[in-house]
Amino acid sequence: MLRTVRAALLATLCFAAPAFAQDVSLMDGMVPREGVNPVIPAGKFTKAPPWKIGFSIWGFGNTWMIQMAQEAEYAASQNPNIQEFIVTNADSNPTKQIADIEDLVAQGVDALVVAPISLTAVSPVIEKATAAGIPVVVHSTAVDTDKYTVELQGDPIHFGKVMGDFIVQQLNGKGRIWVLRGQAGVSEDQLRYDGLVEALKGTDIVISSEQHGDWSYDKGKQVCEALALSDPNPDGIWSSGAAMSHACIEVFQELGQPIPPISGEGNNGFFGVWKAANATSMAAVFPPEQGAAAVRAAVALLEGKPLYHRYVGRPAPILQERRDSFYRPDLNDNLWFPTSLPEEKLKEIFKK
Repeated sequence: MLRTVRAALLATLCFAAPAFAQDVSLMDGMVPREGVNPVIPAGKFTKAPPWKIGFSIWGFGNTWMIQMAQEAEYAASQNPNIQEFIVTNADSNPTKQIADIEDLVAQGVDALVVAPISLTAVSPVIEKATAAGIPVVVHSTAVDTDKYTVELQGDPIHFGKVMGDFIVQQLNGKGRIWVLRGQAGVSEDQLRYDGLVEALKGTDIVISSEQHGDWSYDKGKQVCEALALSDPNPDGIWSSGAAMSHACIEVFQELGQPIPPISGEGNNGFFGVWKAANATSMAAVFPPEQGAAAVRAAVALLEGKPLYHRYVGRPAPILQERRDSFYRPDLNDNLWFPTSLPEEKLKEIFKK
């Protein structure tokens, strides 16, 4: 009898144990951001299921954004407590995203997940939704307000630095490099570049040419072809995105020249040309699984779990020795790594 009482007391204590924000896992590499970062208290947004969750995305302008939304939809489909998962696409129009969010609020969503179109445009409507008591998860792109519930972001400085660290290591800290940047005026481009600058500190590596390739295959190829004439034979290439890296490798192949060490990104198309060319490269990682992680954060809030206010993703890069464990020659070029999608969904979505 005493043993039974003790067992019952232990069970009660276990169930009554407090929940801690650090115990909630959203995605590999997603960690609480440094600095002032309050915890959303346990139970603040608890709501009995079934739930209706709104998912507002700024647009499907590239394959990464498409996959990010697919990962979010799959994560939602696997949770029986989510009765409705409403996806809206703003088609790169700030006015439409504002209207989309207002409509989702009017539909009575229990939580709102937003990939904002710009730093400023949708901040007021996000603040309005938060003030109405709706838990709002902002992810993938930033806003200029902190009046949301939870934020999940990548770390572009980390992204650029791991690329730069690779170039430094390959060149033993000295040499001449090309720098292929993304789109001028976009904060992601500047912050990735800032990461490169950090990696180059204290080295004898010189940036001999710096051009914007807009993260585009076509523009990247034009830039690399021009640089091959104006600034030939670099010791290395820091490229801010997979499509530009892909294009540059092909330029060197077409010219019949050795391919210098070049940074890359976690994209299946790039992995294919990297392997076929036997190039010296690596892949920085900006996982589209952020969409699924944002859904998990919304669910955690509705379940009454505590979360940090701000998270940042700093996953490890994919180096050459791990490339083939990710590369899928049976699937098309649009797949991004790492992914949380199961095998059957990968074959359905990315079949050649």
